Amino acid sequence: MKRFLFDCGTRDVSASLGMLALRVMFGLMMLIGHGLPKLQGYAARKDLFYVPDFFPLKWMSPQVSLAASITAEVGAAALLILGLATRPAAFLLGFSMVVAAFGFHGTSPWFVAPPTIYDAKELALLYLIPMIAIILAGGGAFSLDAAIYKEGKRRRW
Repeated sequence: MKRFLFDCGTRDVSASLGMLALRVMFGLMMLIGHGLPKLQGYAARKDLFYVPDFFPLKWMSPQVSLAASITAEVGAAALLILGLATRPAAFLLGFSMVVAAFGFHGTSPWFVAPPTIYDAKELALLYLIPMIAIILAGGGAFSLDAAIYKEGKRRRW
């Protein structure tokens, strides 16, 4: 279980610097641009927030759906920035972006067409792509995962 949660992936210095930049930049963008505004505007959004219409999420209330979104966009983004439980955190953020792209923006076009910049799947998919990369590659050597899970042998790949 420890390896599943805290395996940092590569320990190569240049690849780890790239993963550090990717984690921190996208984590901060998600935290500051999406998570904190939802957290601050909880009272105004709690009754009208989108509830996914697929099993088993369709039985959530708008309040629970908003709380789950805030958990992903604040909690998982903070974990991503720190590099702690990086792959599960990236999975949570990625799942949130899949729900945003194909649930909330389900009938919207794929790409942004001015002047309706918010009515497209493009932004959610642009957040999903680095989450997939982080899930596959791990947090890198410059993460708390690397400090927690020290391998006995170096990886060959």
